[in-house]
Amino acid sequence: MHTIVKKHGIIVLLLISLFAGCKNQPNNTGDDKVTKPSTQEQLSEPVYRPPVSTESYSQSVDLEAKIGQMLIVGFRGLSIKDKAVQNLRKDIQKYHLGGVILFDYDMTRKSWKRNIKSPTQVRTLVEQLQVVSQIPLFIAVDQEGGNIQRLKKKFGFPTTASAQYLGQQNNLALTNKQASKIAKTLAGLGINFNFAPVVDLNLNPNNPVIGGLKRSFSAKPDIVTQHALKFIEAHRRYGVLCAIKHFPGHGSSISDSHAGWVDVTNTWKEIELEPYQRIIDEGMADAVMTAHIFNKRLDSEHPATLSNKIVTGKLRQELRYDGVVVSDDMQMGAITNNYDFERAIQIALEAGIDLIVIGNNLKYEKDIIKRTVAVIKQLVEEGKIPTARIDESYQRIQQLKSRLPKRYALTVEAEPSDSRIRIMKYLELKYSPGSDVKQEHYQGYGPKYFHGIKLKPGSYDIWIDKKGYHSKKQWVTIRNQDTTKMVNLEKK
Repeated sequence: MHTIVKKHGIIVLLLISLFAGCKNQPNNTGDDKVTKPSTQEQLSEPVYRPPVSTESYSQSVDLEAKIGQMLIVGFRGLSIKDKAVQNLRKDIQKYHLGGVILFDYDMTRKSWKRNIKSPTQVRTLVEQLQVVSQIPLFIAVDQEGGNIQRLKKKFGFPTTASAQYLGQQNNLALTNKQASKIAKTLAGLGINFNFAPVVDLNLNPNNPVIGGLKRSFSAKPDIVTQHALKFIEAHRRYGVLCAIKHFPGHGSSISDSHAGWVDVTNTWKEIELEPYQRIIDEGMADAVMTAHIFNKRLDSEHPATLSNKIVTGKLRQELRYDGVVVSDDMQMGAITNNYDFERAIQIALEAGIDLIVIGNNLKYEKDIIKRTVAVIKQLVEEGKIPTARIDESYQRIQQLKSRLPKRYALTVEAEPSDSRIRIMKYLELKYSPGSDVKQEHYQGYGPKYFHGIKLKPGSYDIWIDKKGYHSKKQWVTIRNQDTTKMVNLEKK
């Protein structure tokens, strides 16, 4: 890992990043009206870049690191000032964690203090996590629109319409506009994995977790598919991945898998597979998230997330999907009320799950990363899970991560060591209000340096100043390699 402080100066490490199932949280309004952010904070404009190789990530990787890459875990904390975030950064480094998931509400504490407070705070938090990760992190969130928005208006984010509203309007241009707003917001924050869109059919409008929350586009598979594709296309333009959910279909259920066992044996229909099949066939399925629903006709023993017949047999073999399969939150009642933790993890791996999501919110466990890595490692060492099974998931995950924008390090070594360093991105010349004089406008990163600032490729101004010294302004362009700048200030 990189050393941040040297005796002769301060090293500023700047890494380029854009690195994005789910029950409604309290106090969501469900208002489908589209509004502007309630703060004046502006989200930076992202740039999507073509896939890059993950070869450097996959050489000489030990078992524990591969296991770590298979986990997306929730955590507490708003910034590096929080002890929980400091501990998470250590776990990211030690266990090579695959990703994190952000929440706005802490379920166990019944508090709105979790991971989201404002656009600037979220962007900074993401930067503080990405900078310590050798392999880029998945930064995931549930930002479907409508009732399911972790990034809410009250935190300064734009609201967007529900899937149900968009399906009823059946205007693909409108769906594209709303999805683009979501994707642009996520990309500007460094969130690179959206657990959306929902492609469940609205077969039961009173379904407490799908239809009742307006999360489904329609009961008709054609409408669901068309709008889901527009949603995914918009996210791809901004370099944000999507997970379509909840396979093989949660729309017909009459109960909520967050709370307990959900049996759809008598309500599930084969047409619920159609959106998945069509999205997969068009090459638009970045990832597929499984449901914790039980269907005796598909598997008489286990719910979908733990079913080899459904994940491997139905999804991979019948629907010919070979991408990343993501579990819904493994702490949901449908799992925890019926399986102990170790057994659930083992069966999920046997089923074919690649990314195991542990929200760490329905129940909070400080050492959940350490515990889960240890459980999987022991399963492998005891021969219960083949090493090849771990390798298979690891390769799929790295292939998916290869589609995230490439990062390069910008190192600034400043003398004296306690100088203030600001990174500024030139935007444009604009006329000042009420004047014909043009002024330069910049996007600032800082303004004081803090560990984990992340920049996309491009040209930047580095401003360095310290009381008693002449300030300096350096210009640097980041291309396809790491860059170092040496800066020495002169005394006045």
